[in-house]
Amino acid sequence: MPTSRRSLAVAAVAALVLPLSACGSGGGGGSSDASGKVEGDITFQTWNLRANFKPYFEDLIADFEEKYPGTHVKWIDQPAEGYADKISADAAGGTLADVVNVSPDLAAPLAQAGLALDLDKAAGQYKKEYLEAAWASQQVPGLDGTYAFPWYLNTGPLFYNKSLFEKAGLDAGEPPATYDELFDTALQLARKTDGEVATLANVPTIEDFGRYGVPLMNDEGTAFAFDDAKGVELLTRYKELYDAGGLDSQALTATPESSGKKFLTGAVAMNPGSALDLANFKKQAPGLYENIGITDQITSTGHVNMYVMGLLVNSRSERKPAAVAFARFVTDAAHQMSFAKQVAVFPSSAGSLDDAYFTEEDGTDETRVRVAAAKSLKTAVNYTPVLFSEQMKTELRNEVAKALQGKQSPEEALDNAVKACDRLLKQQG
Repeated sequence: MPTSRRSLAVAAVAALVLPLSACGSGGGGGSSDASGKVEGDITFQTWNLRANFKPYFEDLIADFEEKYPGTHVKWIDQPAEGYADKISADAAGGTLADVVNVSPDLAAPLAQAGLALDLDKAAGQYKKEYLEAAWASQQVPGLDGTYAFPWYLNTGPLFYNKSLFEKAGLDAGEPPATYDELFDTALQLARKTDGEVATLANVPTIEDFGRYGVPLMNDEGTAFAFDDAKGVELLTRYKELYDAGGLDSQALTATPESSGKKFLTGAVAMNPGSALDLANFKKQAPGLYENIGITDQITSTGHVNMYVMGLLVNSRSERKPAAVAFARFVTDAAHQMSFAKQVAVFPSSAGSLDDAYFTEEDGTDETRVRVAAAKSLKTAVNYTPVLFSEQMKTELRNEVAKALQGKQSPEEALDNAVKACDRLLKQQG
């Protein structure tokens, strides 16, 4: 499993446009009745977890099979690369696993195709066991229902390199706390280093527009809206950074992994991350670790971004009672807490974030980050719209790149991106 916050939570793999004609129309697609005896063989597919967490899942499966004699869980783990395509192929071919590890944007097309079990109907009695926002994150605009059990959450701080701040004459003890301060800092750092050190390594994504306070969709969830004046303002400021060297020259093609490497090598001064990254810094870049600064995510809304994972139950599973029971077993409070302690993620189970593990500090940076992140998650928002597919992300990224390169204005770029995304949204419906 990659160690970056984005990789851990969404693995840089986003939504797919499912060939709906191959899988049926939206909603339904199978009985929502999951009552009956928990028995039989089921398949459980995860997303890039076997390499680092094989013992955990083997023990978990053994415990489930002991609790429910007569059950057998076959665990399938898929690599991050091509995960969305794999789900699409399985869905079209009728070979989708009984329980599938998904992010909300991966669950949405499966729900629209009638392949995701509506848990409000099949397992609504468990809703109270999860954080309200986490349960709601598994809902799809335009459909009634909830289509995955919430699993783990993640968020994290903004890391910065104190030594780079100091070399540029900036106060390393006072990192930027607002967008105005962030852009001012980036411009100053670029000027002081003659453009050799950028502050940021990524172009703005839909998540960044959300954090900036840009409305992303209309209230009905039927059209995108990030081309408003505030969206144009954000992109205009990024254009200024790009021209001045405050945005890394390779930002147009950056990935979360490449951005992380830029930060490790001192090529950029700031990068988002999680408590999981601190151990990575200590091992791979001890010089950076000694000079690491930790500050809050910058947001204009007062709410940090939350990454969400879930477990979807195949509505056409022949063993729905067992599939529902297993998905709930994996995501119950005890197992979520156990997993969170191993992986440096956060549970979506109700009340778990009030545990001493997430509220009491011991003087270490790791604990400081964990406690602060857990507190912020109580009011965090998943800014990426559930219906914002991989194709839409590509359209936005391409238009943003044209604006940064001066091939079109920020207004034109966002107008074009919204038009393209609205067109793709209609194709999904």
